[in-house]
Amino acid sequence: MSKPRVLVALSGGVDSSVAAILLQEQGYDVIGAFLRNGVQSPPGSCRPRQGCCSEADARDAALVADSLGIPFHSLDMESEFIKIQAYFRESYADGQTPNPCAVCNRDVKFGALESFADAIGAEFLATGHYARIATTTSGVTLQRGMDPLKDQSYVLFPVPERILARTLLPIGELEKSTTREIARKAGLRVAEKPDSQEICFVPTGDYKDCLLEGGGLGQSGRFLNTSGDVLGEHGGHMGFTRGQRRGLGIAWKEPLYVLDIDPENGDVRVGTRAETGCTSVQLSALNCFGFRASPGDSMTGLQVQYRSTPGGARASLEIQEGNRARVFFDQLADSVNPGQGIAIYQGDRMLAGAWIERAEFSFVAPTA
Repeated sequence: MSKPRVLVALSGGVDSSVAAILLQEQGYDVIGAFLRNGVQSPPGSCRPRQGCCSEADARDAALVADSLGIPFHSLDMESEFIKIQAYFRESYADGQTPNPCAVCNRDVKFGALESFADAIGAEFLATGHYARIATTTSGVTLQRGMDPLKDQSYVLFPVPERILARTLLPIGELEKSTTREIARKAGLRVAEKPDSQEICFVPTGDYKDCLLEGGGLGQSGRFLNTSGDVLGEHGGHMGFTRGQRRGLGIAWKEPLYVLDIDPENGDVRVGTRAETGCTSVQLSALNCFGFRASPGDSMTGLQVQYRSTPGGARASLEIQEGNRARVFFDQLADSVNPGQGIAIYQGDRMLAGAWIERAEFSFVAPTA
């Protein structure tokens, strides 16, 4: 009887490497694949790369595959990554905050990998994400990883349920320390490799460099306070995001934060921390995981997460027509931005994910 074949996304890091080890031990026919994005680190860069798609990562992934004795493919995903970079720049141009890692998971890491898996006859996909998948009578469910400090379920929120149904997440039950110990015992050189920390197509670590290469930082404009007073000027609205405090260059009696960005005229509204609170968000492209609800249904006592760092906010959910929904925060939420993704949890289970289309704030900009 032939072994079930699984295509593992090898990033060259310890997590995906251990995922491949565990799948081998479980009797799968494991095939590795590395996704090349075509982005090079700048010559003479003094900052070590900690993304997931560098030349060094490619070498590490190939060495891991060789050590495990599994077939290895290096897939050219440059055209797909170019589209993600375009989305990244367009989001900032529109005054929004992008989530390139979630889009990459949906379109590349899972979307493009699914096509390659079909081409090589692989029944399953696998990655090194710290999250868990279960199949229930209502469908596939996505759950937080067992290690709360490493949980990565949030960045999987836009991946279609159809793809998750054939996905394996072998390290979702592990703590990071256990993952590294498995790699040490296997003699893998990546056992102590640092975690990825940067956006993979921003090799300098500063997202503004990507924007500058793509044509600049957008509209220059004014810094305005909540009363409409001009506090200063800036060189481009794309260099700011809602909730930002550092780098404003405004001398004020107390710290100021970005409250709103007008991409049409370049004005950036700033205010105090007390004025940053978000009351609710309008969502689009609702993506459910074993969760079925009808327009008009509502739920309370939920937790939502709208950035990749662990943690979240208590909230309620209202389902609307057309894969849309609205989330109401129990308390004012900080640094909520249109363009971000949001994951909706009931306990450790993610009910659904969506994109933040619009946010309502306690501060309301004065009309002209």
